Amino acid sequence: MSGRRRNIVFAFCLLALFVFIWLDHSQITPAWQGWPRAQEQPNAYDFQKYHEKTFTIVNVVDGDTIDIDVPDGKYDHTRIRLWGIDTPETKNPKTGTMYFGTEAAEFAAKLALSKDVIIYLEEHRTRDKYGRLLAYVQLPDGSILNEVLLTEGFAYADLRFRHSFYYKYGQLETIARSQKKGLWRQVARQQLPGWLQKRKPNLLIKK
Repeated sequence: MSGRRRNIVFAFCLLALFVFIWLDHSQITPAWQGWPRAQEQPNAYDFQKYHEKTFTIVNVVDGDTIDIDVPDGKYDHTRIRLWGIDTPETKNPKTGTMYFGTEAAEFAAKLALSKDVIIYLEEHRTRDKYGRLLAYVQLPDGSILNEVLLTEGFAYADLRFRHSFYYKYGQLETIARSQKKGLWRQVARQQLPGWLQKRKPNLLIKK
């Protein structure tokens, strides 16, 4: 290789090294570098702020949705959607108040309103698509609000999404149905949420 060619190659290598160093220290970051952080940071922040911490329930929106006394972004309180369960709607304008919705909300309020509770999160997912915190809520007596609602027949096991107690919650619902507790005593198929009718077309309940 001639001296001139070696100089050209050397200069090119220096230029490439300079560009690499500039990109590494500049504000231009490849998109792929940000993706894991974008997914992990909210979970990590929520985990540090809420997991295994004690808060007071200041509002019961309906059977599966509550507010606790800690700000969340622009909101004065943090809204929690109970993991793994679904209760009949009371606030949804599309469905109106569903069968046993009022009873479920009143039961949740009786158990939890103004109580100091411990919040537990799932590490893989802490928020739903509406930005609500997904949590298990431990009541002062040590019971889990999510499970009490299922056991007493005020909620359905929401098996649309995987979580740590997926099979347990399905079993709790099955037992409540077999014992005809709460809503399972008189509910008709058309009174169930659409997702549950589709998921369990052979559910043995009143027609």
